[in-house]
Amino acid sequence: MNETASSSERYRQGMATRRAVLGDAHVDRAAAATTEFDRPFQELITEAAWGHVWSRPALSKRERSIVTIALLAALGQDDEVAMHVRATAQTGATREDICEALLHVAIYAGVPAANHAIKIAKQAFAQMDAEKAA
Repeated sequence: MNETASSSERYRQGMATRRAVLGDAHVDRAAAATTEFDRPFQELITEAAWGHVWSRPALSKRERSIVTIALLAALGQDDEVAMHVRATAQTGATREDICEALLHVAIYAGVPAANHAIKIAKQAFAQMDAEKAA
């Protein structure tokens, strides 16, 4: 995920947004772990998810964060739920926002999906609290 791997403006915007939402440490870890095999995928998500969708002005980062967590929870994407819950430190989505989103998941995607996502969110919040206290 070498930032010079793609010279498109969409990639540059995506990388800036990705760093703003997930934090430099997370993006740097992803970049360090990138191989020739997954470089095309990393470029795709940087341009498409972060440069196109997350960078659009119609929704705030807070709103996108809430929607993303609800969708990921509904789809059972546990690792992604945890990552995006941690990203709320940068997006401004509150714990109340996430609770409300997961209540919607319970009704529209099922109680088991919401119950599991709540467990993941609680673990992520506990980790965030421990890091703040340290």
